Amino acid sequence: MALILPLISFLIGYWGVHVLKPIRPLLAALLARILIPLLIIYNMVFYKEGSLWLIGFSLVSSIIFFSIFYYFQKDKLRALCFSYLNGAWLGLPFALAVFGPKASSTIVALYIGGSLFGNVCAVMAVSEAKQDISFIIKNVLLSPPVIALTTAAVLSFWDFSAFEHHPAVQSAYQLNKVLVTFSGMCVLGMWLSKVRIGWGDLKRSLLIISSRMLLAVLLCAAAYLFLPIPHQALTFAVMLMFFCLPPAANIVALETHYQGTGYSAKYIASGTVASAMIISIYGVVLHGLVPAL
Repeated sequence: MALILPLISFLIGYWGVHVLKPIRPLLAALLARILIPLLIIYNMVFYKEGSLWLIGFSLVSSIIFFSIFYYFQKDKLRALCFSYLNGAWLGLPFALAVFGPKASSTIVALYIGGSLFGNVCAVMAVSEAKQDISFIIKNVLLSPPVIALTTAAVLSFWDFSAFEHHPAVQSAYQLNKVLVTFSGMCVLGMWLSKVRIGWGDLKRSLLIISSRMLLAVLLCAAAYLFLPIPHQALTFAVMLMFFCLPPAANIVALETHYQGTGYSAKYIASGTVASAMIISIYGVVLHGLVPAL
């Protein structure tokens, strides 16, 4: 049942692109600037143990992935596609679909870390000119995840724990998660309806995600041994799923703006299809092996 909403949302976007295309920028902006920041604020105000460590883990992992890929390939754009993942449009909807609402705090924390990496490194990777440090700092501070974290930090001066399970708060939170899933998957459907990929593109993306997963297993094992993250099966299952995600969709927008090219569109499109396949298999196998998840 959890997969019905993401599937329907994707098909609405895919088949209804001609009608819905005018509102695609609005849906994308709504998702990035309002719906996901609200999820961040909720999860940080009603803090879950280990969230800050998960943010740091995601940020450091992204840096490691970028460094390793660039060391061997000497291609900043492809290294960015390997390390900056689509935690917003796909990570949240996929995590909610595969694991349910209890996965939201983990995937939100991982998304924050990945987004911080993306806001710092994405422009530097695609721009030919050296970026001024003040521009980078401004770009980070004005990004929606950082604004949401700042808001949550201010709100943390007061104790709102008594309101966490209030019917009005929970109703708004559940509605927000539905809107996140619908917006993310609908925008994805509209975008993929216009992109054509070949079998070679898909094989390349499957290989890249698989290699990232091997590295992710090592990183998650290190996190399990050395970081004070709760040793819960769900937490580490979501962490591994996060690294199955495709490149962030806004990479192609940055590439087009700074380089006048759109090579990353193929990487993102084929990566999205490959990611959907791998996460579907991952979810089925995991629930078969650990039914309690």
